[in-house]
Amino acid sequence: MKKSKVNMIAICSLVLAFFFSGLTNSFAQATYHAQKVDVLLTGTSSLHDWEMKSDKGQFDATIAVAKDKVIFSGLSFNFPAESLKSGHGAMDKNTYKALDTKKNPNISFVLTSGNVTNTGSNTYLLKGMGKLTISGNTILTDLVVTLKYNPADKSFTCSGTKKFKMTQYGVKPPTVMMGAIKTGDDVAITYNLTIKS
Repeated sequence: MKKSKVNMIAICSLVLAFFFSGLTNSFAQATYHAQKVDVLLTGTSSLHDWEMKSDKGQFDATIAVAKDKVIFSGLSFNFPAESLKSGHGAMDKNTYKALDTKKNPNISFVLTSGNVTNTGSNTYLLKGMGKLTISGNTILTDLVVTLKYNPADKSFTCSGTKKFKMTQYGVKPPTVMMGAIKTGDDVAITYNLTIKS
């Protein structure tokens, strides 16, 4: 092989190395964890609407931030089902029984695919699909999350609502007072959490 050809290959290799090095640095990934978690479970009943709250939860995600782009390469979130509290002991007890929390202590979500779009002012929209597990039953479902990025401390505030039917996950809607009060099948989980690397 001629010397000029060898030099050309070496130069091309160096250029490619610098290019990919810059690309990797500009999209440097970081692991994010929950700093603050607020979860609200809401539903209806034959008597009145109800809600249960939790401030517990574990969030882990691998995120790359570069200029105006945000890329998720992994995301998982779970919280203890018995951390949900209504302020009424009987309702809590019936809910935990319906969720069979002794066998299935956690409610969890694992992202399997997603796309993030920039909506302006350091705000992004994540539209994804993932596996939501409730009462030991896992279903592939969609998820829409609003992400607010804070450049000062490189944190994200994540918020959204997921609606579903309890019976989709094999959960029988709880009843109170020997069945006199029945809860509706439709519920919603609203979440708001701050994550930071």
